[in-house]
Amino acid sequence: MRLPIFFPGFLVACGFLSLSPPCDAAPEEIQVYMDEMDAPGQFGLDLHNNYVVSGSTVPAYPGAVPPAYLYRFTPEFSYGLTPSLELGAYILSSAGAYSNPSVDGEKVRIKFIAPKSPGQNYFWGANLEVGKVDLAMEQNPWNAELKGIYGFRTGLWTCATNVNIDWSIKGPAPEPFSLEIDTKVAYAVDPAYQLGFESYNAIGPIQQLGPLWDQSETLYAVIDTSIKGWELNFGVGHGLTSVSDHVIVKAIVGVPF
Repeated sequence: MRLPIFFPGFLVACGFLSLSPPCDAAPEEIQVYMDEMDAPGQFGLDLHNNYVVSGSTVPAYPGAVPPAYLYRFTPEFSYGLTPSLELGAYILSSAGAYSNPSVDGEKVRIKFIAPKSPGQNYFWGANLEVGKVDLAMEQNPWNAELKGIYGFRTGLWTCATNVNIDWSIKGPAPEPFSLEIDTKVAYAVDPAYQLGFESYNAIGPIQQLGPLWDQSETLYAVIDTSIKGWELNFGVGHGLTSVSDHVIVKAIVGVPF
């Protein structure tokens, strides 16, 4: 994959970087989970890519890598255990203007999607993820996330919502349970292409929810397609608050087996 060929054009379009408040690096996986599952005994591979075209040059905490010009590449390996259960593993890596290329950690997950009856147009499930990440990307190395999954398809429309609860398991600065709500709305313009929007909205610590303008809020325009068995989710995101990255480009490539 040579996704960086897209980036100079976006850099020109978006102009120069300005200083902004500290914010965390973009996550290694920018995706709204839906009901896609590997069949039992089947392996899968998704390649997650994102690049912060315009963002903060200030570290969010001592030892953190500033988000600006940071490229993150995360292979995700998956395996269908049963029709309703899927296992997954991630290897996190990054490179940027303020850091050398590095492997940043690893995560594992288990995903459940409830069985569907014939003709059922909605789906629901959950995903549990646990991982260890380097200080450059996370202040606390051991973290976990429980993701609630709900969505439906009607006609040419697809809608999905993830309700995420994140918490730190171990680290120097334990954080309380925090809430994030991610959504996707897509419309099939033809059988091979979907156009839509994805939003990623941090709500904050559950024990003390604060104003949304103090949290990271990002809206993406996205296209989903399949080319000769290769799945592609490509999007350009714009931060909606001062603590969000300004412009982010992302691409998830599903490798056929």
